[in-house]
Amino acid sequence: MKIVEANKIFRKSIIKGFFETELMKLDFKKSNVNHPSIVDDGLMKSNLLHIFFDIETGSDYPDGDEWFVVEFLFPYSMKLPDTIKGTDYFTTITIEEGKNFWHHRELIRYKYGKSKKLEESIKFIETKYSTLHEMVEPLEKDIK
Repeated sequence: MKIVEANKIFRKSIIKGFFETELMKLDFKKSNVNHPSIVDDGLMKSNLLHIFFDIETGSDYPDGDEWFVVEFLFPYSMKLPDTIKGTDYFTTITIEEGKNFWHHRELIRYKYGKSKKLEESIKFIETKYSTLHEMVEPLEKDIK
């Protein structure tokens, strides 16, 4: 088996077996939104912000079994305030001609050599979700 396939299988297993399970214990539920490029289901606490796990990016790296990318998706094509645009918060992802969603990506390294950082990773994801959600919450009134 090639490293790419092995890393994707391992990533998917750790995401389904641990990360999704633990996040659901923290009041996340299955998302009702489809991501434009990630085929697996996402998670959400509210319909404003959704989490998707990217198992593709970096799956060709030798240490690709130690990390993955989590994507926070604000699935609305609307103008965001300049204060929450940029790589620290939200950038665009094109969905179709003239429309885009907003997303934020974070590298989640849940293993460093022999030491596992699973609980720290869950805490980071939950904290980042809360931070980004607070930023888009005022925009809820503008969503049609």
